[in-house]
Amino acid sequence: MDAVKGKVWRFGDHVDTDQIIPAERLVSENLDKMDEFIFEKVRPELAGNIEKGDIIVAGKNFGCGSSREHAPRSLLQAGVSCVVAESFARIFFRNSLNVGLLLVECPVEAEDGDELEVRPEEGKVLNLSSGAVNGFPQYPEFVSELISAGGLMQLIKEGRF
Repeated sequence: MDAVKGKVWRFGDHVDTDQIIPAERLVSENLDKMDEFIFEKVRPELAGNIEKGDIIVAGKNFGCGSSREHAPRSLLQAGVSCVVAESFARIFFRNSLNVGLLLVECPVEAEDGDELEVRPEEGKVLNLSSGAVNGFPQYPEFVSELISAGGLMQLIKEGRF
């Protein structure tokens, strides 16, 4: 799994899936443009300013709430390369792996605008703005393959699952 580098968008604890993508936006005519609505109720400026490769950094229990896979899909659609948080809601964690969104579970000191580099193969998060380095447990090989492939459906389509 390749390293990712991007600008930080910082959030606190208990960011729920309705904050990530509001339920009323999950109608069929919006599914190809969910990225336009991410965090619209809590950080409306984010959708228009996020860039491909940017990284979400959060506290505890990121992705709590409903079990909809739209939340991690909308983050990918917006260009988010990785979410780094102290902890994740379990269903969000599983849905993210299934759609190929890289998640890193470790506390990281970072502010909006900092630049992070996440090195999954080394189990390291480097804050390029402050010089801080944090470690995290590396994924097992099959999980790394799942994320690298772009998720479970992609592995199935390729006949690798």
